[in-house]
Amino acid sequence: MSLTTSTSPDGQTFTIQIKGKFDFNLVQSFRSAYSDIDRKLNCVVVDLRETEYMDSSALGMLLNMQKSLGSSIPNIKISNCRPQIKKILQISRFDKKFDID
Repeated sequence: MSLTTSTSPDGQTFTIQIKGKFDFNLVQSFRSAYSDIDRKLNCVVVDLRETEYMDSSALGMLLNMQKSLGSSIPNIKISNCRPQIKKILQISRFDKKFDID
């Protein structure tokens, strides 16, 4: 399980990529990943292409990120979800709070 971050060449998109399990063990590193980002960004993407598992604490982390960044970052997206992860997000009605693809 790991977390990596990157910023697009144009400086408009910040990406957080989660590999393996997205669970309570990532609380500190996930919060640190977005706490110091440039508030002039246009978009934050949480890339879950390599995420195999997500629990309720991950849902809480996503909500906390949205609460923290919501007023300054216009777009927060969750992308590249595996079918089982997408199902968890839909059951939790996160598709109403986030742009999910």
